[in-house]
Amino acid sequence: MDSLYKQYPVGSILLWRTGSRLKSENRLGAFELPPPQKDYPVDYVLDGQQRLTSVFTTFQRSLAPSSEDPDTWLPIYYDFAAEEDAQDSRFVALTSESMEVRRYFPLSSFFDPVEFSTATRDLTTDQHREIVHVQQRFLTTLLPVQTFETEDRATVAIVFERVNRMGIPLNTYQLLTAWTWSDEFDLQQRFEDLADEFEEFGFQDVGDDVDLMMRCCAAALQNDPSPTSLVEMHGGAVRNQFPQVEEAIRRSVDFLRTNFHVRHIRFLPYSALLIPLTAFFFVNQARPVTGDQHEELTLWFWRCCFFHRYSGNPQRNIKRDILEAVKLRQGEPSTLATFGIGPLDFDYFTDNVFNFRTVATKTHILLLASLRPLTFMSGSQVMLDDVLAEPNRREYHHCYPRAYLMQNSFDDRLINCLANYAIISRSENRDIGGRAPSEYRTLMPADTTSIQRSALLPDSLFEDNYSKFIVERADLLATAACLLCDVPKMPMKTPPEGSD
Repeated sequence: MDSLYKQYPVGSILLWRTGSRLKSENRLGAFELPPPQKDYPVDYVLDGQQRLTSVFTTFQRSLAPSSEDPDTWLPIYYDFAAEEDAQDSRFVALTSESMEVRRYFPLSSFFDPVEFSTATRDLTTDQHREIVHVQQRFLTTLLPVQTFETEDRATVAIVFERVNRMGIPLNTYQLLTAWTWSDEFDLQQRFEDLADEFEEFGFQDVGDDVDLMMRCCAAALQNDPSPTSLVEMHGGAVRNQFPQVEEAIRRSVDFLRTNFHVRHIRFLPYSALLIPLTAFFFVNQARPVTGDQHEELTLWFWRCCFFHRYSGNPQRNIKRDILEAVKLRQGEPSTLATFGIGPLDFDYFTDNVFNFRTVATKTHILLLASLRPLTFMSGSQVMLDDVLAEPNRREYHHCYPRAYLMQNSFDDRLINCLANYAIISRSENRDIGGRAPSEYRTLMPADTTSIQRSALLPDSLFEDNYSKFIVERADLLATAACLLCDVPKMPMKTPPEGSD
């Protein structure tokens, strides 16, 4: 209201006129809008809904609000006592109890001559002159409106996406929800139901990530990771096939949990890995996955993770992998796991610092989990369902304690490199404290062979020689990674910089 009064630019309203009836919001602020007239074209708001809501709720006199709820709607008043200022507003939202008749004037009366005349009856001459001037500002102000008419939904989606690129991020999702809606089907509700279903398995974020869900749907239905590809489909086609999409997402989640111990979406190096998997499991759902298909998917997964396939701008790689995943599922020749990769060396585990937000760290944790590690102190099986259920639990710690290495003047980056991390529970880490490995060795079983093998720990762990340990551990990890990725390993080089 203040911007309109001061004649500041407020932007234009963008409307889309169509004969189609879509799912839409029929509430505007605190008001329930009547249904549109039969056989009359409808204008859907693509941009400017908040501005329209503000203007409508302030000035309309036809509909009564459901309630005077401060959280949703309050009448707007002009404040005679406010100072004229380029920044501060002379307009306030007040409850009926807070309104002082001689100080505040209701804007709702501006477009009703009789009500306006009644409201000015008790004003002073100066106040009357002032409010008439304010009213004239609003009566003569025009809101710029652009209306375009088309039945081409792809065009509408592009326009909507462009005008909202700095605003609402759900663009295509909102359009698709409207286009696919029926009394029996609500896309938004189906995604929410999936989120609830996956919560038990630590994958609630999958259902909550609307963009990811849209990309999975597009991959399954259109073999394209772009959600805009869905707008070309008929709403009924999306509704009819959506149960198969849901089942494909379920199988993808189960595949990740069963084969890679991914117990929470945050442990997945790339959430986008779900997209080609969904395309794969969408096809031929009645057929079991063959051994060759399982092997190809597993190889593709590890290669994507260790060689950071989906970093940067991965759209082209994701689309290519979708097409190859579909070929694989259909029993056709597929190159899903064949893409440009090179040898892997132990630098991967010495140059990358442990940081749970990075792809390298999440990949490292899944590599350790694949070895089915044993606990440090008792040698019993680590309960991966507990360790990997929640990222915040931090059940992975330094093999050579940080405090011990700092006392020996090691470089901080080398102290925190991946090669110095293993799955060690918090309680065990407290027992280890800042002791040298040769000291905390006394807390472990007499024979640590199985423990070392399950975590790829060389004997140099207990020699208190970190420079030697870090090279040998990194080499063991690189060897295991190369086996998973089926790639050659680079020859061992000199110890990494930062060791003494």
